[in-house]
Amino acid sequence: MVNQLKVETAYNIAKERYEEQGVDTGKALEQLAKIAVSLHCWQGDDVGGFENPDAGLSGGIAATGNYPGKARNAEELRKDLDQAFRLIPGKHRVNLHSIYAETGAAKVERNQLLPQHFSAWKDWAKASGLGLDFNPTCFSHPLAADGFTLSHRDPSIRQFWIEHCIACRKIGEYFGRELGSACVTNIWIPDGYKDTPFDRKTPRTLLLDSLNSILSEKIDPRFNLDAVEPKLFGIGSESYVVGSMEFYTGYAIKNNMMLTLDSGHFHPTETISDKISSILLYIDQILLHVSRGVRWDSDHVVTLNDELLSIAQEIVRTNEMDRIHIGLDYFDGSINRIAAWTIGTRNTLKALLFALLEPRKLLIQTEKDGDLTSRLAILEECKTLPASAVWDYYCMIKEVPVGIDFMKDIHQYEKSEISKRSK
Repeated sequence: MVNQLKVETAYNIAKERYEEQGVDTGKALEQLAKIAVSLHCWQGDDVGGFENPDAGLSGGIAATGNYPGKARNAEELRKDLDQAFRLIPGKHRVNLHSIYAETGAAKVERNQLLPQHFSAWKDWAKASGLGLDFNPTCFSHPLAADGFTLSHRDPSIRQFWIEHCIACRKIGEYFGRELGSACVTNIWIPDGYKDTPFDRKTPRTLLLDSLNSILSEKIDPRFNLDAVEPKLFGIGSESYVVGSMEFYTGYAIKNNMMLTLDSGHFHPTETISDKISSILLYIDQILLHVSRGVRWDSDHVVTLNDELLSIAQEIVRTNEMDRIHIGLDYFDGSINRIAAWTIGTRNTLKALLFALLEPRKLLIQTEKDGDLTSRLAILEECKTLPASAVWDYYCMIKEVPVGIDFMKDIHQYEKSEISKRSK
C-alpha cells in the first residue's frame, strides 16, 4: 500500500518545481479530469462478441493468446469493465461493436439490429455515469468472407451492409439520447485486395455510393456523431484498401463529418501525431484510436512510448481538446485482459497529463522569439521533471490504486472471479 503522506509530500515538491516553469499542476489535473477515454469492449473477449463467439475471426481481424478466463457473455464483460474502471482515474466511456448485441435466444441478423438489443448496455452505462460509443461490425460474417462489404460488386450484399450501418446509426442515436452524451458511431470496413488490383476506382465509387445511402438521413449531432476510419493495409488487403486515408479524408471534409485516425493503420514509419493539426484545419472533430502496432497493425497494449507521448502532446498543444475524441483499440489475449485495459488506459492518461504539464506559455514565447536553442533546452528539461509524482497524486485523489498497486486488485479479481470461468 502506497503511503498517502509520501504521495502528498512528493506532489508538493513537484508542484513547486512546475511553478518555477509557470505550470499550474492543479489546473493540469482539472483538465485531465475532463478527458474521457473510450474503452473498447472487445479487449475483454478477444473480439468474439455474442452473435457466434465460436465462429472465429475474419476480415483482417486477428486476436492472439489463450490467457484463461475471457468474458463469455455480456454480464461477465460488464463486470470486467467495472473492475477496470475501479483501477482507472477519472470518468470515461465504453466503445461497443454491434456483435455485442443481446438478443436472447433469437437470431437477429446484423441489418435487423434494434436499440432494444442494447438496452442492457444502456441501463448499465446510465447507472455507472458512462457514455457509450458504437461501431458497425463489417467483419467475421459470411457476407464479408471474400473481403468486401460496402464496396461489394454484388448489389444485394452491398445493400445488406448498408442496412447494417443504418441500423447502427440508429443505435448510436439511441445511446446519445438516453445517456445525454453524443455517441460516436464509427464506420470501418475491411474491403481490399491482397494483391495489386487492375481497377482501383470502381470499389471506391461503390463505397462512395454506399456511404451516401447510409448517411442520407441526418441525425441530431447532440445524440450521434458519425466517423469514418481509413487504413493503409491489413491482413488480406496488403496491396489495396478501398477506404484509404485520401478517400475518407476527402469524404469527411466534403460531408462535414468526423475522421478517425488509428495509430496502427498507417505505414510503420508514420505517426498520427503530425496529422492532427492539419486535419483540424479542415474537419470540425476527429476521433483517435490509440493502439500500438509492432511492425504491423498488430494492436498491442498501449505503452508509454514516444509515439503515445507525441499523440498526447499534439492533442494538448493544439489547444483543441474539445474537438478530439480519444478511444482505445487493441486486443491482447495473451495477458490478463482487465490488466490490458487498465495498463493501456492509465498510460494514455499519463501521457495526456505529461503533455498538460508542459510550460506552454514559455515554449510558445521562445518559439515566437526565434529562440530555438531555449526551446530545445526547455523541452529536454521537461522530460525529467517529476510528472510521476503529479500522476500518483491524481490517482490518490481519484481514489484508485497508486503505482503498481492496481495489480493487487487484478490478482484478487482473477482469483475470485476469472479463475471460475476456466473450470
